[in-house]
Amino acid sequence: MRIEICQSYEALSLKAKEIVTSELGQHKALTLCAATGGSPTRMYELLVEEAGRQPELFSQFTVLKLDEWGGIPMDHPGTCESYLRNYFVGPLQIPEDRYIAFQSDPENPEAECERIQQILDQKGPIDICILGIGMNGHIALNEPAPSLHTNYHVAHLSQKSLQHPMIAGDTEKPGYGLTLGMANIFQSRLIILLINGIKKREITQAFLEQKISTELPASLLWLHPNVICLIDREAAHSSN
Repeated sequence: MRIEICQSYEALSLKAKEIVTSELGQHKALTLCAATGGSPTRMYELLVEEAGRQPELFSQFTVLKLDEWGGIPMDHPGTCESYLRNYFVGPLQIPEDRYIAFQSDPENPEAECERIQQILDQKGPIDICILGIGMNGHIALNEPAPSLHTNYHVAHLSQKSLQHPMIAGDTEKPGYGLTLGMANIFQSRLIILLINGIKKREITQAFLEQKISTELPASLLWLHPNVICLIDREAAHSSN
């Protein structure tokens, strides 16, 4: 794993943008798995700005939604769908044939996971996987547990995940999650892990101890051969 400490969230976002655009320059038809939440937001904004300067660079790649809150409408403002439509897929005008996404309110959640798994089996593997780290160490919606799932699955949501800023203020809470599993993530050619902010300081220190445990799912990324982890100063600072 390559660790880079960035002076600020802006510097972290710019570095992540540069890595993605460099990869697109080498392979325009790549598949990018897109996380949501606070960590990748500025990177997406910078990529949209870059697309204004180099539209051809963004004309062939496919976006795969990493995960989704389940049991709430797709147009709910807290869904990962709404986030990506606002910050990434929408501004880049990604057509439906280059966007692979969970439905947030499927009749059969298990069948929805199988649908996405089949699409990825046909179009995959993932070239670039953008990840953040949860307050409890989760990646995607793979929550801390004695064991983890390999492939796409319906996830039980922890109380910490239900306090995520995307949905924390809503009275209508998701009942479950839809997410890639650890094997899906590990099949990615390149993983970019973004960690920022004072609130992530404690989990960042636990992650940097390099002790691998399913109770801290992000720690398994130490086993992947090609991870770039960008951490801003606020998250990286230790009082020790």
